[in-house]
Amino acid sequence: MTASGILKSGEGRLALGAAVLSALTVVPAHAAHDLGRAPGGQKPTVVLVHGAFADGSSWNAVVQRLQRDGYQVIAPPNTLRGIPQDSEYLNSLLKTIKGPIVLVGHSYGGGVISQAAAALDNVKALVYVNAIMPDKGESFASLSSKFPAAPITKSFRQVPFRNGDGTTGTDVYIQAAKLHANFAQDLPQQQASAMASTQRPIAQSAFTDKLTAAAWRDKPVYVLVGRQDRAIDPNLERYEAERAHARKTVEINSSHVSLVSHPQAVTDLIKSAARDSGRQ
Repeated sequence: MTASGILKSGEGRLALGAAVLSALTVVPAHAAHDLGRAPGGQKPTVVLVHGAFADGSSWNAVVQRLQRDGYQVIAPPNTLRGIPQDSEYLNSLLKTIKGPIVLVGHSYGGGVISQAAAALDNVKALVYVNAIMPDKGESFASLSSKFPAAPITKSFRQVPFRNGDGTTGTDVYIQAAKLHANFAQDLPQQQASAMASTQRPIAQSAFTDKLTAAAWRDKPVYVLVGRQDRAIDPNLERYEAERAHARKTVEINSSHVSLVSHPQAVTDLIKSAARDSGRQ
C-alpha cells in the first residue's frame, strides 16, 4: 500500500496519531534546556545591567554564552543619571517581564539593581559583578569611604553639561590615558583604548544618591570579586558579600571589567544563580 493509502485509512490515521503522541512523550520540547529552569520548567530571564563608563555591549560575551545555553537575555541601557532615575527606569522594565528573573549588576549597576528589584517577587536572585552594593540610606560614596580610595579616583575627568530644560550638572569620565591602567588592565591596550573613546559618562551626582531600598536584604545574592579591581576596592566587594550573606562568592584574578576579560567565570556564576532559583 502507498503512503497516501495509509493516511486515508482509519487504521493509518490512528497509528500516525499514536506515533506522534509517543514522540512528544519521550522527547519533551523543552528537554534540551532543562538546566537552570525555574518551577514549571521555565528558565529565568537574565537581565544584565551595566555600570559607569560602559553600555550594554560590555555584556556581549556573557550574552552569547547565556543564549547558547537557552536563556532569554536582556541587557538594557542604564542612563547613568543617578539612582532615582536609573532604578525607576529599570524597575519599569522588569515589571514587563513575565516569569522569574535573575538580575545582574556590574559596578554602579549594583546600586541600581538593589533599588530597582525591591518588592518585585519575580526577581529570584541578584548577582553582583565587581559591583557596589549600598544599603538603604547609603550611597556609592558613603559605602566606598569605608575603605581606601580606589586608584581610579585619580583618573577622573569632570565635564559640565546642560540639559534641554536649562538645568546643569557635571559628568565624570575616565581620562583616556589612564583607563587601561586603572579600569581594564587585563585587556589588550588597543581594546582599552577603544573603550576609552566610546565610554559613557556618569553624572557626578550619582555617586552621592542614597538608596531608598536594598533588595539584597531579602533576596538571594551572588557575588564576583575581582582581586585586581582598581575601580572598587576588592575588600569592599568582600565586605558587601559578607554583609549580604551571599549564597556564593567567587574570586578571580580580574580587573574591574571581568565581564569583558573573564566572561566565562561571570556566566558560570549567573547560571549558578539561575539553577538555584529553580530550586527555591
